[in-house]
Amino acid sequence: MFAVEVRDRIMIAHSLPDPFFGPAQNMHGATFVVDVAFMRETLTKQNVVVDIGAALDVLHATLKPLAYQNLDEIAEFKGKLTTTEFLARHIFERIKTAARSGALGEDGKGLSRIRVTLNETDLARAWCEGPVNDETGAPGA
Repeated sequence: MFAVEVRDRIMIAHSLPDPFFGPAQNMHGATFVVDVAFMRETLTKQNVVVDIGAALDVLHATLKPLAYQNLDEIAEFKGKLTTTEFLARHIFERIKTAARSGALGEDGKGLSRIRVTLNETDLARAWCEGPVNDETGAPGA
């Protein structure tokens, strides 16, 4: 298995209104360092996994609607607990759709797996990984 990983970051605000989350029930900010690993079994004819520039562009475009936003105010997230794991799956699904639609070029359609890791701090992170061409739905859904 081969992989290429790219990185970006987002700053968001949100609350997690459930007693399970203690003080994080209240509005707070977070800065996530987001790593996306693109994986494939064999290299392309150019001996790459995927074009790194295209991967960076897709990641940036995926994160842009979330950056500097209060997630509690995004209609798509109303009534949802926007945990780090939830956001990892959300980003995974967007990146997977981009790969399947050709946004990463033709070579992106040959990817086998994608892993999205959200680093909350240097001590804690969460990730979501799954196949690119699986028709069964989102991981963990």
